[in-house]
Amino acid sequence: MKKISFKKVIPYIITIAAAILLAFDYQLFIVENDFAPAGLNGVATMIQYKTGFSIGYVSLLINIPLCIAAFFLIDRKFSITTLVFCLVYSGVFLLLQKLGLQSFQYDAQGQDTIYPVILSGTISGLVYGMCLRCNSSTGGTDIVSKYISFKKPELNFFWVTFIINALVAIASFFVYAEVGEDGAIIYDYKPVCLCITYSFISMFVGNFIVKGTKTASKFTVITSHPDEITAEILEKLKHSATQVSCVGGFSHDQKSILLCVVNKHQIVDFKKILAKYEGTFAFSETINETYGNFIRVK
Repeated sequence: MKKISFKKVIPYIITIAAAILLAFDYQLFIVENDFAPAGLNGVATMIQYKTGFSIGYVSLLINIPLCIAAFFLIDRKFSITTLVFCLVYSGVFLLLQKLGLQSFQYDAQGQDTIYPVILSGTISGLVYGMCLRCNSSTGGTDIVSKYISFKKPELNFFWVTFIINALVAIASFFVYAEVGEDGAIIYDYKPVCLCITYSFISMFVGNFIVKGTKTASKFTVITSHPDEITAEILEKLKHSATQVSCVGGFSHDQKSILLCVVNKHQIVDFKKILAKYEGTFAFSETINETYGNFIRVK
């Protein structure tokens, strides 16, 4: 019998945990504060607000067909993990609705609603980032954005999502309108502002998580002393460097290019090493994360 690798199971475990977290997020911070959060889940929230038909059921009706379409049009693994997320999210949300959890819900009662928006947006961004790092998603708009990005790779996934969410924000202007005592409809821009704020926070946090937190600096060094500089980098910073031979465009002198990635706290020490050598020019770039299987220098 073929054993299932734990490494293959991890994305599903993370996806399930993220789905549970988002279900709590909606029940505790969103549904009681009269704003549509984002995407098609925001549409589901508005439907529940107007009709009482649960977000959990609407989410299933929207996401199951989208996941089936994603299976054939985008990526099979992505569609399966997304379907797992949607099933768990809807199931947990329906359960939480029955439990109520009124004692734990953040009901701002129309005052200082920005606080539950900040909380819920941050949690949602964390969920989005967790899912995307596992080749999964929260369904709905994420699947649509993924398809657009698949067809148009130059478009940033998060900004495509944000544009779609802006359309939801416009719809919320009409959905959350109230009828005054004289029968006149009172429109309020507050739900629109809350939706856009939520979308921006969640996209910012999600983008940050996807890019990674292991930021570093890549130095490109043009020098006549490649061996000496490399030796110091190895001794003092416990890093190495890649050497590439080159010729100066103006002087036509033989030079070397050193490529080296160092941690943020080593930048000052790296500059001190370079300052010792004449005829050395360098520039640095910030990188979001490093990848690969490296042998550590002891």
